[in-house]
Amino acid sequence: MSIVDAVHLAAAILTLSAVFGYINHRWLKFPHTIGLVIIALFASMGTIAVDIAFPALNLRDTAQAILGRIDLPDTLMKGMLSLLLFAGALHVDLDALASRRWAIGIMATIGVLISTAIVGTGTWLILDLLGAPLPLIWCLVFGALISPTDPVAVLGILKTIEVPETLEAKIAGESLFNDGVGVVVFTILLAIAAGAGGEEAIGAAEIAELFLIETVGGAAIGLGGGYIAYRAMRTIDEHNLEVLITLALVFLVTAVSDAVHASAPIAAVVSGLLIGNHGTRFAMSDRTAVHIQTFWSLIDEILNSVLFLIIGFEVLALAFEIPIVLAAVLAIPLVLAARLVSVAAPIGLLRLRKTYTEGAVRVLTWGGLRGGISVALALSLPPGPPREEILVITYGVVLFSIIVQGLSIGRVVKRFVR
Repeated sequence: MSIVDAVHLAAAILTLSAVFGYINHRWLKFPHTIGLVIIALFASMGTIAVDIAFPALNLRDTAQAILGRIDLPDTLMKGMLSLLLFAGALHVDLDALASRRWAIGIMATIGVLISTAIVGTGTWLILDLLGAPLPLIWCLVFGALISPTDPVAVLGILKTIEVPETLEAKIAGESLFNDGVGVVVFTILLAIAAGAGGEEAIGAAEIAELFLIETVGGAAIGLGGGYIAYRAMRTIDEHNLEVLITLALVFLVTAVSDAVHASAPIAAVVSGLLIGNHGTRFAMSDRTAVHIQTFWSLIDEILNSVLFLIIGFEVLALAFEIPIVLAAVLAIPLVLAARLVSVAAPIGLLRLRKTYTEGAVRVLTWGGLRGGISVALALSLPPGPPREEILVITYGVVLFSIIVQGLSIGRVVKRFVR
């Protein structure tokens, strides 16, 4: 894509984001990101309807070609995600996070693995019953990409509802870290699936090595980069330059992580937590802290708008078949059940030693939103039969999660949290 084409594409996306955002804010009154998904989804359906009525216009093929040029997996996973995670981590209280570290750590690791196993096995059985079977390993790949909650969606919803501080820390902390773990598990299972039955199959030692490099390496890069930025900011008091340092930090830890095959999401979260807490307290003046928070809030809002607009339009790229659509519908309660088990098991064990907010399991289950990360991972699958089936099922779960769960989580909190 040429620079001119990229500028034109960016102009179209940003203009649609602004127009749809205005329509939602002025008339629909939904939470901003949810409103964008709904409007873009209806626009997509309208495009499909017009294309069916007037096939000579070739609207759907044109829209698919435009979406293909965006390349959502690379755009999100190698570009937007680190910026969004850093922006989200800046606002998270590290002390509140540390006070619930065991719950967050277990849900973000063991919880993701439990959910992956339940969703993968359940999807394998559902597809077999519907006469559209997939190998178990590919169903586990789907389980891995759909199990982590999406921090972008979760943190966006938390801004619109009132949640007790300790419960908010668990929700935010888990969503920030479990996507990094989920991406690692997805990468490992995809490597196994791609090499199944061939010479490229990987063993347990290689899996363990990959997991350690991704997680520990990402955390180390984020900590090291964040500390360097923190030390630099301590020696100056120039808010514009310090904003530039934080922006450079995100791109640097992302580039280094990508180069050594470590987890860029984990690196972004760790560096964001360091700057947002230690950096705000000891390295910034009040004026600088306000400028940094304002800058990253703006970045967060713009990228959120673009991402959820694209999610709404992705329906144009899907090829629907009745058995797969039924599988997507059945996958919704399956994913929710897996989420319930992956939350209730660790919380139940930890309750033996510590009390937790009443209603925490219900809120964590229903508030575990899936979003752009799951769609991007599904789109990143290699071409072939498993990709199309997994993409349709993923999209169905994500749409239900964002629209139904996202719009009702406030009522769930009011009803069950005491």
